[in-house]
Amino acid sequence: MKIQQIRNAMVRIRYAGKTFLTDPWLAPRGSMGTFRDYPMFRCRPERLDLPLPLCDLPMPVADILAGVDAYIVTHVHPDHIDMAADGSVGAPLDKTVPVFVQSEEDAAVLRRSGFARVEVLGEETVFAGIRLSKTPGRHGTIIPCGPSCGVVFRHPDEKTLYVAGDTIWFDGVAESLRRYRPDVVMVNACAAELLDEGRLIMDDADVAALHAARPEARIIVSHMDTVPHAALTRQDMDQALRRRGIREAVFMPDDGQSADF
Repeated sequence: MKIQQIRNAMVRIRYAGKTFLTDPWLAPRGSMGTFRDYPMFRCRPERLDLPLPLCDLPMPVADILAGVDAYIVTHVHPDHIDMAADGSVGAPLDKTVPVFVQSEEDAAVLRRSGFARVEVLGEETVFAGIRLSKTPGRHGTIIPCGPSCGVVFRHPDEKTLYVAGDTIWFDGVAESLRRYRPDVVMVNACAAELLDEGRLIMDDADVAALHAARPEARIIVSHMDTVPHAALTRQDMDQALRRRGIREAVFMPDDGQSADF
């Protein structure tokens, strides 16, 4: 498999001859305003005026979308898929490309937005001979800010890949590690936080817990340096993992960087 970090949770995954694009959020830097424009989401005051997203895409949109065989939208949040004022999503995407989602509710949003081939992930969804299995997520330490999921990729010719999605470390992630025994685990780990919901995704302690539970796995850290409510930067995470003595177990790509596994 080949993993290319694009931006935030958007990653190109080349797996068993097919190319997947996860959480395709293509908005230009600052195009969504700031958290002052979204009063329903309360973040720390010092982060209210930071642009959303914080950074530009590392390459042209056409290059990101070229050759994609399927999209995976782990959940319909505005930092995981482009959202319009009318509630439609995914305007820059090819609506004829298959898209996999976590629930019928999310599927309805995609279908209303014009996507022709929407499928809800199950325990054993098959696409071009690749087994895709939905895994649970917990998207908040205080109050989860909506449902989220992860996905496990399996194929006889590939290592097993577990994309955990927007989740903290909890027993659902631990069970997914035990059940699927992944060789590669990709986690969203900028420790994004909101005042009401708490920490929304993993931090360095969660990454360490995952490593302890599955030390054989290579960990990929994604969802970094893009959203204003992040509590950890790549530099912060690098230092924290070094202090914990597990930096060598973790691949933390820059935007645009890729690696083979």
